[in-house]
Amino acid sequence: MLAQFVLFDGFDPLDVVAPYEVLHCAGELTAGAVRTELVSAEGPREVPSGLAGVSLRATAALDPERADLVVLPGAVGDLRDPAGLSEEERARTIAARLRRTLDTDLPRLVGAALARPDTLVATVCGGSLILAMAGLTKGRPVNTHHMGREVLASTGTEHIDARVVDDGDLVTSGGVTSGLDLALHLVEREIGPRVAHAVERIFAHERRGIVWSATGAVPTLAL
Repeated sequence: MLAQFVLFDGFDPLDVVAPYEVLHCAGELTAGAVRTELVSAEGPREVPSGLAGVSLRATAALDPERADLVVLPGAVGDLRDPAGLSEEERARTIAARLRRTLDTDLPRLVGAALARPDTLVATVCGGSLILAMAGLTKGRPVNTHHMGREVLASTGTEHIDARVVDDGDLVTSGGVTSGLDLALHLVEREIGPRVAHAVERIFAHERRGIVWSATGAVPTLAL
């Protein structure tokens, strides 16, 4: 399984590195059954994160025809209300950095990945907002960082308040640290629980919460 981790200008490093390490470790434990790759929509390049002085190098282009799994992170940036900021400061907000991805080839490429029956797309934190703003999640159950719930609602996306939301070919997660739980779920789902358990022990991290999916009995009370 080839897992491509997408980098874009302003990405959140932890959204990438945490799940990348989990899946890389799974590959180490399975003689290469999982391969990991840092990519960008533009191809190989040095990609600045949203943290000053921190960047990662994309070694290949995002390629839906090669990837079995595409992992899309969120962004990091200024958290203040844009109304009180200068134009330069507003450009450094998380919302602005996420919106700028819509002017790149990223939405088309991720949309192509979602259209392929054998390709899985996963998001961490605000990564799902990119998909939502691109019109790729309308009517689908999705999670994101709690600060982005209004954006999901405005796109007709169904927000599910769960650490990880599994909707088949689209698996989304909440805030930044949920990337660990997302990746462990993907390892368990795609490779198996014994490998996932071994990785969990190596990382000394126990997953939090129930992985939500639209299966089983429906609660009789709205919670």
